[in-house]
Amino acid sequence: MSVEGVNLEATTIVGRYFNLRGTGDVFQYSVNNISTNGFDASAKLNLGSARASLDIYPFPNHGLRFSPGVMFYNQNALSGTVTVAGGQDFTLNGMSFTSSSSNPVTGTVNLGLNTQKPAFTITTGWGNQISRRGGHLSFPVEVGVALIGTPGVNLALVSGQVCDSEGNCQNVATDTQLQSDLQAQIAKYKHDLDPLKTFPILSFGVAYNFKIR
Repeated sequence: MSVEGVNLEATTIVGRYFNLRGTGDVFQYSVNNISTNGFDASAKLNLGSARASLDIYPFPNHGLRFSPGVMFYNQNALSGTVTVAGGQDFTLNGMSFTSSSSNPVTGTVNLGLNTQKPAFTITTGWGNQISRRGGHLSFPVEVGVALIGTPGVNLALVSGQVCDSEGNCQNVATDTQLQSDLQAQIAKYKHDLDPLKTFPILSFGVAYNFKIR
């Protein structure tokens, strides 16, 4: 198991001090009825990646390893929808807007954790899937990061109207003040998510050596 979901690996020996390892991860999760800043959101998280690593064992009879690698497939992303109930206030960039009762605001949200393709990875860990001492079972642990680039964030309000206190309404696509505050809010989200450009890798599990070689 890993922070990216279900984790499967295959390993082969390429020398006394080296293994070549392939890793695949997959996970999906949906969540509904999230409320924030006046928005009601539903989202689906999709995690799917594949990477190759060179495991370097400075002490072949022990489990310590250092593993540079490449994440050559990365579909880690979140997508969802947002709505604002009619008559409900919502905020963007600290500014308050009111969703039209007759034509409520709706939109989409997307978060991409895959800007850098392929992405360099560096990890360390303990446990050799192909023990130099013999035996079938091992219990590897791995920790490190993938340098996936700055996350891509987009919040788009695609339909509906906002109204002022006098009942004057304007389409969200043509309201210049709303669009300006929307872009400023997206910039804040990008700043808050910037640490995720180094995406964590953390896994543990059970490995079985078939002793084919």
